Amino acid sequence: MNPSTRRHFLKTAAAAGVVGVAANPWMQMQAMAQAASAGASDYKALVCLFMYGGNDGNNLLLPYETADHALYARARNTLALDRSTLLPIAPGNTGGRRFALHPSMARTKALFDAGRVAVLANTGPLVVPTTKTEFERRSVPLPANLFSHADQQNAWQTDSFSPTVRGGWGGRMLERLVDAGTANRGYSCISVTGSALWGTGDGSLLPYRVPSSGQFGLNFYTPGGTDPLSVALGGLMSETRSDLFEAAWLQTFKRAADNQHVLSDALNASTASVAFPGSELGRQLSMISRLIKARSALGLKRQCFFCSIGGFDTHGDDQRWVQQQKFAEIDEALKAFNDEVNTQGLGPQVTLFTASDFGRTLVSNGSGSDHGWGNHHLVMGGAVKGGQLYGRFPDHTVGGPDDIGGGNWIPSLSLDQLGANLGLWFGAGAVQGEVFPQSVNFDVLDMMTV
Repeated sequence: MNPSTRRHFLKTAAAAGVVGVAANPWMQMQAMAQAASAGASDYKALVCLFMYGGNDGNNLLLPYETADHALYARARNTLALDRSTLLPIAPGNTGGRRFALHPSMARTKALFDAGRVAVLANTGPLVVPTTKTEFERRSVPLPANLFSHADQQNAWQTDSFSPTVRGGWGGRMLERLVDAGTANRGYSCISVTGSALWGTGDGSLLPYRVPSSGQFGLNFYTPGGTDPLSVALGGLMSETRSDLFEAAWLQTFKRAADNQHVLSDALNASTASVAFPGSELGRQLSMISRLIKARSALGLKRQCFFCSIGGFDTHGDDQRWVQQQKFAEIDEALKAFNDEVNTQGLGPQVTLFTASDFGRTLVSNGSGSDHGWGNHHLVMGGAVKGGQLYGRFPDHTVGGPDDIGGGNWIPSLSLDQLGANLGLWFGAGAVQGEVFPQSVNFDVLDMMTV
């Protein structure tokens, strides 16, 4: 029985003597998470790895059984990967049915086999559980502007389909878990790849941006320094301006100057013990691991990090080559990050998950694939109940019950289910409804040890 179902949860909770779970399993999960974390002084970090452009997950997680793969190959045509090249995996919760990972993901397969990685099948933004008939009749509310890059990037990062809910879901969690008066609160959410809506709170919290190189660009300035540049900049930042734009610029510049010195000092004593690849993603995850290692200097118990890799908008005949390169970069960087986190003794306290604009069509457009909806993803960490497949793998019959056109999947696992389960592990159970307002519409996902 799939542990992501409500039935499994109710049965497990009843066996444990839980009272009142049938009325609201989400509330019971929240209570369990709160009890586990009450008074805890532990550290936890959540890392979002965003694949910009809309990764074609149909070639990340694939069917492996002979008949299943034949159905996949007929639909994919020139995009299909030969079965003999695939990396088979045997999830512990699929009744013996085997699946496979892309040939470039050998290290990730090893982590899956070791119980450090789980796969998420057919995941995406949903307002309520949705069938093909309901989609075609528009009889249930749907996420706005499906298949649009910008809109679906926002949907994945905000998990918000209501005008009254603001910010990203990572930032909304931190807004509630890290008190406004906490020292270094601004470093509770850090992006190592530019702006990140995911880490923006719905109050005052804004994500701080740290370059993957560690070079902040203001290293020449020393607060209170007597050298000419420090004196000049110190005088400038102490000025009071009546013009609102000038005042805002000075405030932003001073924040950047102060922040870079705090982080520089923390990072100076923090180097990775594991050799990371020299790729851009490798540098980003190396910087995140250093920032995690510097957690004591910053005095924070909860942090979110955002990193990314682009280039997945693959409509053309280079898709297979692009994915081979991109997946190899992800595979190598994930292995190094996993090893470094374990070296730091933080395996169960750091969780990484992948995200992307949307999935892509199973049916080829003649060369690449076009914009879709549901997608396959990865979750990695010591608290993940790994070696399993969560969600329901779609029926690859073109025009079948999961296909709304060309092998375009209606998600069977909602973003709210994923985010809410990660949030429970993170300690945000008490504010579940504020952070994940649609979570009450879905069954509980039981993927994390909380």
